Amino acid sequence: MGDQGTGGIESRGVESNTTRRMSEPRPKSHDDQIQQQSTETKAPSTESEEQKYAQSGPRHLIPVHPSNAANGGLSRNPSTSSSASRDSRMFEHPQRSQIPKPLEPPVTKATLSELDVNKIIHNPKLRHDINFDPDLHFRPNVDGEKGRRKQEKANQFWNTLTEQLQLFVINRDEFMNRFGQGEDWCLPQLLKSVKEIIQTLVPQRDRMYLDEGLNVELIMQQFSKGIADLEKLASWLSGVLKSHCAPMRDEWVDEMYNQLTNGNKTNDMEELVQGMRSLLSVLEAMKLDVANHQIRCLRPILIEDTVHFEQRFFLKKIRDRRMDPGPAQSWYLTVSQYYSRDPASVQAFGEMGVFFEALCKMVLPSTDPYSHPDTFMFDEERMAKLRSDMLDAVNLEICMRLYEGLERKYRHCDSMSSVGAIPTPFLATPFSDASGFLSSRTDDEGSEGHFNSRPSSLVFSSAGSAHSSPRNSFILPSQPTSTRLEDQQTKSKNLYNSLVALLQTSTASSRSVSRWKAMKDSLALQIFRFTNAPAQELLQFEDELDSHLSELSSPLFQQVEQYYHYHLLAELRQRVKDFRGLTGAALFSVATGGRLHGPSRTWDGPRENVSLERTSLENAIREAREEGGVEDMATRLAHMGLLHWRVWSHLVYAGDLDTVMAVPDMSMAI
Repeated sequence: MGDQGTGGIESRGVESNTTRRMSEPRPKSHDDQIQQQSTETKAPSTESEEQKYAQSGPRHLIPVHPSNAANGGLSRNPSTSSSASRDSRMFEHPQRSQIPKPLEPPVTKATLSELDVNKIIHNPKLRHDINFDPDLHFRPNVDGEKGRRKQEKANQFWNTLTEQLQLFVINRDEFMNRFGQGEDWCLPQLLKSVKEIIQTLVPQRDRMYLDEGLNVELIMQQFSKGIADLEKLASWLSGVLKSHCAPMRDEWVDEMYNQLTNGNKTNDMEELVQGMRSLLSVLEAMKLDVANHQIRCLRPILIEDTVHFEQRFFLKKIRDRRMDPGPAQSWYLTVSQYYSRDPASVQAFGEMGVFFEALCKMVLPSTDPYSHPDTFMFDEERMAKLRSDMLDAVNLEICMRLYEGLERKYRHCDSMSSVGAIPTPFLATPFSDASGFLSSRTDDEGSEGHFNSRPSSLVFSSAGSAHSSPRNSFILPSQPTSTRLEDQQTKSKNLYNSLVALLQTSTASSRSVSRWKAMKDSLALQIFRFTNAPAQELLQFEDELDSHLSELSSPLFQQVEQYYHYHLLAELRQRVKDFRGLTGAALFSVATGGRLHGPSRTWDGPRENVSLERTSLENAIREAREEGGVEDMATRLAHMGLLHWRVWSHLVYAGDLDTVMAVPDMSMAI
């Protein structure tokens, strides 16, 4: 964990270039209140960890100084014999004057600096994201190419340290010739980083003990003379860490201590270095614990101060000509002319009517994803996720409507009269479906094998003809005809959930059309399994499904998209009407506390308030299927839109920016 260096926000990486204060100081500003509260925060553990910490009783920092009396493992072999010299040829290097700058440890005070509370409260992207993600926290950034490079750099450091320590044990003269008592090698750099990180974790009153117990210069002098007591140093470090970390980290600290002491006793440099890696990992975990604890404690005041903070931040960017509000103003003027003032929107949205109608349109798959202005720079990922969820919802609904048409057409067909059914082995291998949805069946079904993951384009023919189509040379297992309404509801629910589970097995991009195109044959076969249609219809059904999925020009796609847009706008009106009077913290609590199932989740069947008497069965099932996803998207859109409007309405959309800019004290302008 610790080898990767810097942490990162779980939902998205924080910006490292926005750490300076973005406004002039004001007496008793919100930032000052945050700073004051953060200093009172007990940072070392999570909330659950704090309770354990309290139960375990106080821990005291006892400075233990490394003694010169004991001879540790690295001091037992000052080998200078000729045989040792010959064995050390594998460590031969250029002269010391040609030695490059020593490698930097993978975790340092600098790499962890973005976890400092001062950086947290002045990071605008983090402060914006904290409004939407209740589980937002720091974690080591090990993803993608950047994470791979960090891991390679960390491995290079630890391998180099291992070689240097082995050289010290095997050929002391060669080692001293190369490094002497200097600090141009990995171990002193590591100890310096350890000390600097610990200084950020312990109270000011305990930092004086660090200079005594972790005097890097003294330790390296003892090391060069072969009298350094690394076991006692490991014991001292263990005591320091346990006195300031959460109790849940104690086992990790003990493991670190055992690795250091065993490696030192047995001259096992690899185990010794592994102990140092564990030491750095524990320190990184402690720093992450502190930062995440501070985020939880500061969340209410950070959320309440979001609008004020972002307005000051963007005003400064505009004033410094690092941001042009012109495109955003032009965008709002354009949408104001395009969208009519619907009475329902005026009643629900008020002066925000044009903005929310445009915002609702922006999440549709047919809308240009790059049509929004740069005022949405902090919400680009949320907008992309909403667009992805809308595309999923539309495509799933297309699948279900095509299923309904096919099921109606062949509802009363006797599929058992067909010949050449697929042998059981072809249906025996399921997808990697942990939820078990792919084996969905109605209550009347028998003990049927799991659905095969292979798309229908695989070549196998029960007829044995060289010209037989792989799609029409077999008959799918039949399903009993359902005559009861509840059976049809159960069947639709099972199919919908199985399609969702099938999509989750896709290895294609989760936010692109390619996922749907890659899965079209498997989706068609799964839909076919829930009908009595003859096998020769499968080829035509696959082509029909392919012509509609993610096809913006498809009449069916346009119809379903418009249907979702209508329902999303209706739900959005209600959400904004309910949310617009809430404070920032109350809006966060309501919008994120009761998150509903999104379109990527399962469907639990019709809602209780759906009246089967006033609508057809298919419409009732359809409304129940769509309701949860639309409500969830409306809640997320209302939350994001309200916060966006509160920040930007007076700056760009509905206010006079020139008047605001003319006020000398920009921090008090809004």
